[in-house]
Amino acid sequence: MKSYIELDVWKQSGQLVTQTYESTMQFPKEEQYGLSNQMRRCSVSIPSNIAEGHGRNHIKDSLQFFFIARGSLYELETQLYLSSDLGYFQLNVLNELLEKITTCKQMLNGLIRYFENRISSI
Repeated sequence: MKSYIELDVWKQSGQLVTQTYESTMQFPKEEQYGLSNQMRRCSVSIPSNIAEGHGRNHIKDSLQFFFIARGSLYELETQLYLSSDLGYFQLNVLNELLEKITTCKQMLNGLIRYFENRISSI
């Protein structure tokens, strides 16, 4: 099995962190400790949980962390829509971030299926 830093989903989710940080720099100052901070923490949670899940000794433990990462993707997606509704993003920035989230969801679902198939083959 590859190291987690070689996983495409980990790399893509790391790029999502960078894009989230860059995008939230444009938020109003009063959001520094609000929505902006929550989005940043949420985005960091995604590759962090992928890494932690990859490092677990039991497949079921790994899956639990991958599910948490997937939940964080959905949480970030919701926060992006809320930020857009509040006028913090231009449509092109929102669409770029949503596209990256969709890519990460697809890749993470593939990783989850891979681990689930490992359980059923034991």
